Order: sequence, then C-alpha cells, then structure tokens
Amino acid sequence: MQINTVEVIVEIAQAHEGSLGILHSYIDAVAETGADVIKFQTHIAEAESSIFEPFRVKFSYEDATRYDYWERMEFSEEQWAGIKEHCERVGLEFMSSPFSQAAVDLLERLQVKRYKIASGELSNFLMLEKIARTGKPIILSSGMGSYAEIERTLNFLKPFGNELSLMQCTTAYPTRPDQIGLNVITEMQEKYGLRVGLSDHSGTIFPSLAAVTLGAELVEVHAVFHKKMFGPDTVASLTPEEIKELVRGVRFISESRSCTIDKSQNQQYAELKKIFEKSLAINKALPAGHVLTVEDLESKKPANHGLPATDYKSVIGKRLKKNLEKYAFLTAEDIEV
Repeated sequence: MQINTVEVIVEIAQAHEGSLGILHSYIDAVAETGADVIKFQTHIAEAESSIFEPFRVKFSYEDATRYDYWERMEFSEEQWAGIKEHCERVGLEFMSSPFSQAAVDLLERLQVKRYKIASGELSNFLMLEKIARTGKPIILSSGMGSYAEIERTLNFLKPFGNELSLMQCTTAYPTRPDQIGLNVITEMQEKYGLRVGLSDHSGTIFPSLAAVTLGAELVEVHAVFHKKMFGPDTVASLTPEEIKELVRGVRFISESRSCTIDKSQNQQYAELKKIFEKSLAINKALPAGHVLTVEDLESKKPANHGLPATDYKSVIGKRLKKNLEKYAFLTAEDIEV
C-alpha cells in the first residue's frame, strides 16, 4: 500500500524577532510537532529594500522604517549555517525564502535543497532565473498573483526544467474563511498538472485539513509561541500545540485518502451482521388464526431467528397457525401459506 505523504511546512518568518536564541528555540519546538520542513526568510536589507519601503502593518515600536526592520531580522552567514545544522540535526529540512540575489547566493553556499518563493517575488524574474539555474525544485506561492501572473511566471520558469509546485495562498493576516480559496486547489491541479498545496494564514488548523482532503500535497502554516506575542503575523499563526494537532490530522487524512474501500464488498462484516441485523417478531401475544397487520410486528436481534425484517410485507394479511407469545420470533412455519 502506497501512502501519499503530505508535506507539512512550518514558517517561522520573523517570529524570532531578530533573536538568534529565540530562532533556535523555534527549531526545537517545531521538531516536536512532527512537521517535515521548517522555513525561514533570508533578508539582506541593503540588497532587497530601501528607506522608501512602507510598512505593510505599522506594528513596530522599535523600527523607524521597514528597512530598519529587515536589518534587525538579518543573521550572518555563519549564524545561518548554524541554523541549518540545527534543523537537520533534529530531523527538519531547512528552507528559507530569499528576497534578493544576494540572499540566493547565501542560500546556495548553505546548499539548500529547494526554494520557496513568496508571492511578492512572482514577478522578480531576475531572482527567479538565478534560482532556476540552480536546477533545484521551486515552490511558488500564489498569494498576490492572478492566474495571468502565475502563468507568466510558470512560462518563464518551465524552460529551465526545475520541478515546480504551486501554493494557493491569500495575502491577508489573518485570512477569513471566505478568503481561503479552497476551490483554487483543484483549479490549479486541473490547469497546471503540478503539485499543489495551501499556504494558510487563518491562524487555525481547519483550512489545511480541508485542503488535504481536497488533494493538496503540501500545507504551510506560520508558527508562534503565543498569539499575543509581538509581531505582524502572530494572529495568523499557530502555536506548537496546534501544529502538532495539525500534523496528526494531516497524516490521518493523507492515509485515509490513500486507502480505498470497495463498498461493493462486505464479507468482512458477515459475523457482525448476524449480531446487528434483525429478525421479525410480534409485539403482543396473538392467537392462532389471527390475521397479521403491520401493527402486530416488531424487529429483534439477532438475524436468522425468524423471517428477516426486510420481508415484513410478505406476512401482512397472513393467518397464524398457532398461538404466539409476546415478542416471539415469527418464522415461516408459524404462518399459513
């Protein structure tokens, strides 16, 4: 039996708030959830941003500009190497989304296995070509992209021959139920014939479980130690305990989808059917010669102790050959032909 395992990706993003110690704490916490991949974002402020970049959400008490925020989220190459080593030591694949050419160079020196592309980078063909030329698998988030924009990016990447996957994603933090777009998962599968998943920002486990039921092969959620922590994504994230439950649900549903049941066969229930199915009986004491009506009948367990309950219409209007006690089973020998 081949079980199609769904990959669970846990996004830390900037939940570490620039603290190397907190980041390493997340690695240990995610390892305990049973997830497959832990994903970060590799930001190099001077390469990707400028002082003109506006805040998506003005949440920070300590960063005057978005550029300052990205600077605070940076780690050195040596620190990234230690992060990757820690992930692999606890059984997690290290993944990080780049946001600049320089970040791709850094991740290549770290020898990442594959790339996850944020939806804001779908049009960054300069960076995408650099990644495509590595030959490594690429997972594309569709968040802010229309079908036309997604197809433009896919058409750009396909000649390079990389393994491509798509993630349905809604750029809203948190994402409301009416914004999830579960319909897009099957639409993408039919349109593109690629592995398709869901990158979810709802702050609940429900969309990912629904997506797996629909055939998603990857799910991604954000992680946070507590939903009241500082940061722009905390309300759209899951706690380690919620992620653990999500992983349990994903594994259960994935196995269920991989194991088909032949509903035309039920031989395995032969003995149980003898216990639970019913035989016809009467619901009151009746004399010989009584003409049976439906009001006289009851059905009682087990099967094969009287006429089957399915045949109740066949006895209506028939005459009893003998006296029967209340709740006696009704057999063919009790009835005049």
